Amino acid sequence: MAQRLRRYWRSLLCFWATSLEAELEYQLNLVIELLAVLGNLAGSLFVLVLLAGPSGELGGWSWNSALVVLGIYTLLDGFTSCVLQPNLSKIVSHVQNGTLDFVLLKPIDSQFWLSTRSFSPWGLPGVIAGLVLIGWALVQNGQPLSAGGFALAVALLVAGGLILYSLWFLLAGLSIWFVKVWNATEVLRYTLVAGRYPISAYPPALRVVFTLVLPVAFLTTVPAEALLGRASAAWALGSLAAAAISLVGTRLFWQFALRHYTSASS
Repeated sequence: MAQRLRRYWRSLLCFWATSLEAELEYQLNLVIELLAVLGNLAGSLFVLVLLAGPSGELGGWSWNSALVVLGIYTLLDGFTSCVLQPNLSKIVSHVQNGTLDFVLLKPIDSQFWLSTRSFSPWGLPGVIAGLVLIGWALVQNGQPLSAGGFALAVALLVAGGLILYSLWFLLAGLSIWFVKVWNATEVLRYTLVAGRYPISAYPPALRVVFTLVLPVAFLTTVPAEALLGRASAAWALGSLAAAAISLVGTRLFWQFALRHYTSASS
């Protein structure tokens, strides 16, 4: 088991090293992406100011607390640009062009290969901007962060990332049955924009949707509560359980999809 993990770790490092070498040939993209991140962040802050109004509160969250949620959303959006979009967007083209056959013949797990083969450094400005915004908001909030709270927040952030990955992979994997599903992943990305603000800021009906249908609450609001020292045990356990179920469900779905995949050479 340990030897297999080391093999996959070396493969991951090799994948990302070659991706960086290829991507860094176009260094101007970094400046463009940085400007795009700053523009999106400025737009989000402007909307937050409008929603908070004179009271400076949004759904019972103070201004600085709401900035933590926005920072986590920016961080996850950067993660999407770094890993999810450059990899999972290619599943559709692999199915359309028949190159998925070559992936399945490789001596490595196909889901791992499809999920990690590429790495785009152009999402790093979003990751850094998210971390900076979170740190600044926590300092301004003035409430000390305990070691336990930090560990829980990291675990919930990882859980949120796994849930986000599962949603993307599920939609991309549907291309085995439906050719044009890439538009659905774009719709998903724009729907998850709702995670920029605390879930309590939305009407009750949307809170249900963003918790049970599209788990936006588990992506940003729940980790933010842990960072702010007011995490609910029920919500934290729900987030971890949702991540575990999503990951296992994604694995089972991919195995089921491959049984229905018609090889381009058959």
